[in-house]
Amino acid sequence: MSLLDHLGAKLDAIAAQSLTRKLRNADTGTAPRQTVDGRPLLMFCSNDYLGLAAEPAIADALAEGARRWGGGSGASPLVSGHSAAHAAVTDTLARWYAPHIPQARAIGFCTGYMANLAVVTALGDEHAEIFSEQLNHASLIDAARLAKARVTRYPHADLVALRSALQASTARVKLIVTDAVFSMDGDLAPLPGLLALADEFDAWLIVDDAHGFGVLGDQGRGALEHFGLRSERLILVGTLGKAAGLAGAFVAAHATIVEYLLQAARNFIFSTASPPAVEHALLTSFALIEGPVGQQRRAHLAALQARLRAGLLALTARRPGWRLTDSATPIQPLIVGGNAEVMALMAALEQAGLRVPGIRPPTVAAGTARLRITLCATHTEADVDALLAALEQTA
Repeated sequence: MSLLDHLGAKLDAIAAQSLTRKLRNADTGTAPRQTVDGRPLLMFCSNDYLGLAAEPAIADALAEGARRWGGGSGASPLVSGHSAAHAAVTDTLARWYAPHIPQARAIGFCTGYMANLAVVTALGDEHAEIFSEQLNHASLIDAARLAKARVTRYPHADLVALRSALQASTARVKLIVTDAVFSMDGDLAPLPGLLALADEFDAWLIVDDAHGFGVLGDQGRGALEHFGLRSERLILVGTLGKAAGLAGAFVAAHATIVEYLLQAARNFIFSTASPPAVEHALLTSFALIEGPVGQQRRAHLAALQARLRAGLLALTARRPGWRLTDSATPIQPLIVGGNAEVMALMAALEQAGLRVPGIRPPTVAAGTARLRITLCATHTEADVDALLAALEQTA
């Protein structure tokens, strides 16, 4: 069988399970109302939780950064690609997380995927054991596979099972690895309990706060602020392409850990640095996140979440088989069940002018296909009501 025949057969099998993915073209910028493939839609699928992707002040800062720094960075950070703008971003993040991580320092990456690969593979050497949460993001799963460390998976949010695994481990280095907010369910990891186990068993806690950064905490500093955590055992990964409205990622940790990442993290050493204009604009984003704009938008977002959740709970009470996850974040999944069913529901909503993505295996477990509804602070109460009304007509 030729490669093309082999791949064609695999594509046919994907289609037969209603698992085919399709690429869509956005004709306008990220916003609650966006034109996609030439059609105006009300969007409930973006991770732009604070609505900063289209914020004029950030667009102005990006243009200013481009005028000052030009386009690309030209090289990897350790060659010539690390600008004063990059340094200002990591200095700001180190300041943000100093109350939570003693001797905090930060290091930047181009994407969250790269940051997760870097920190897990660099720290997960042959002397380590990785304790990986069952529902971790694909980037953390891939990172664990690439690491030289032994990998032990523990059931979702199961502190008892994790404690048993830690107790049985003889590894010199123990790394507990978890999402802070689980991207397909929207629930929070039990970080205080995980940190207590890290203390008890001399382990380190790597937290991917991609969906908490900017959203959780009084100043938007994410899950560590939300739970009021402080420990040198915390290693935080944050993403800047979601609530921050731009691009990039970072790791914040004890200065010794960050220095080791600078020396050993292949994703940092061998990748061209992010454009300095983006780094320049991130400083404006950070100011908005921690200031009155961020506080107002987080409050509005919380009100929208409550409104949507109340409506969805009423809907699921009348629709057998549909259910919500235990989410207190802007991610509010509606679990439908079957792959074909969720795709038909997605199509019906799009016909009504709303874009809500259907999520199927292998992203989620078989039998739990869902609409992944996400809210942004630039949505309105009328937008939420429009979604609930459209769902009501399909139920």
